[in-house]
Amino acid sequence: MPIRSRPVPAPPHPFADLDRLGDEIAELSAHLDAATARLLALIREFDARGGWNTGFSSCAAWLGWRVGLDLGAARERVRVARALGALPRLAEALARGELSYSKVRALTRVATSETEARLLAVGRAGTVEHVERIVRGWRRVDQLAEARESKRRHASRGLFVRQDEDGMVVLRARLEPEVGALLVQALAAARERLHQRTRVGFVGETPLDPLGDPPTPAQQRADGLALIAETALHQGLDPGTPGERYQVVVHVDVPALVDPAEPGNSALEDGTHVSAETSRRLACDASRVVMRHNAEGRVVEVGARTRTVPPALRRALQHRDGGCRFPGCSVRVAQGHHVRHWANGGPTTLSNLILLCRRHHRAMHEEGYQIGRGADGAYQFRRPDGRPLPDVPPSAAMPADPVQTLRQQHEGQGLHLTARTGCPNWLGERLDVGWAVSVLHPQANPLASPG
Repeated sequence: MPIRSRPVPAPPHPFADLDRLGDEIAELSAHLDAATARLLALIREFDARGGWNTGFSSCAAWLGWRVGLDLGAARERVRVARALGALPRLAEALARGELSYSKVRALTRVATSETEARLLAVGRAGTVEHVERIVRGWRRVDQLAEARESKRRHASRGLFVRQDEDGMVVLRARLEPEVGALLVQALAAARERLHQRTRVGFVGETPLDPLGDPPTPAQQRADGLALIAETALHQGLDPGTPGERYQVVVHVDVPALVDPAEPGNSALEDGTHVSAETSRRLACDASRVVMRHNAEGRVVEVGARTRTVPPALRRALQHRDGGCRFPGCSVRVAQGHHVRHWANGGPTTLSNLILLCRRHHRAMHEEGYQIGRGADGAYQFRRPDGRPLPDVPPSAAMPADPVQTLRQQHEGQGLHLTARTGCPNWLGERLDVGWAVSVLHPQANPLASPG
């Protein structure tokens, strides 16, 4: 009788397991892209509602503190999140796993509501490399268009001078933005020089009439322009020592400085009122002059000017802290803050000082943030409501199987993602970037001709 052997199954293809592994990678990547769309939507809402404005300088700074993102990556997340708010097609494609975050990040650099549809087609058809190359070409066209606009503005500059019937000279100018800003600064410097002369009672060689009406802002600018012209012809413009010129002088009564709730004067040199807490902030790290007044308000004694934080102590403070110590802040230019204010008896010592940037120094004084020092010497920041603000935020709770949880969430949302969801339609043909941009970009055709 014939002997039949049992059929032997064919050995598995050596690449079958690798194909399944590759499919799993591609499918999970699509799930991650869909989850990234949700993450960006949350960031956009959090940013719009100012959730980061709890002592942080920006939403990116908050992300760096709360999530642990590099500041550059955090800024890019916020930028993409904001852009997608006005680009619903790209946002939906990312949410469905059809476009990767890398593609969307590149496309949002150039996409507008008018060009979104055609750029979405680019993202679906090409690889990340294709998208990046087209975006670079697209931006090049934008730069050329911007250069044309800049050239047009430059050509339209002009200063028009005519003499009125009564002999007055009338000027009308159209200046490039940076030139206009330069002129405004020069006028401000000239007005300051005239103000210095006014205080001693002369403009040029002419005594001022103390009973005359003060000049209007327009008249001040006219006088400043005359001084600029004279200076250009005869001598250099010297507005004075910058260190003294740009000082902010605050007058504050001692009771208000010790306790902001107490009545007392707190005002700038020109009489503008500022809060007592603002005066306390400015007095933390500044030059200090003590003046004593009699009952009639006359000054009877003026002390020597001293630094609140001496230079040697400031160097030690800078060496110890390196910059702002507020959680999540990396600003290196900072001010010395007394943990216990010197007006309340706090010593000006290294142990009672901490560096804070201007924004966070204001948060400590005017916005109700608090700082203390524990028994171990570590600083502890607290929000205005008393909740602690740790240097390192607590870790988010994670499910036992985050991948399966992500799949279940997307299934519940009706998203059926596979290994082919995010695959481009590219068939291997060579990409002609110049031709692609000339077809896609609305301003490319006028640039197609040389010159």
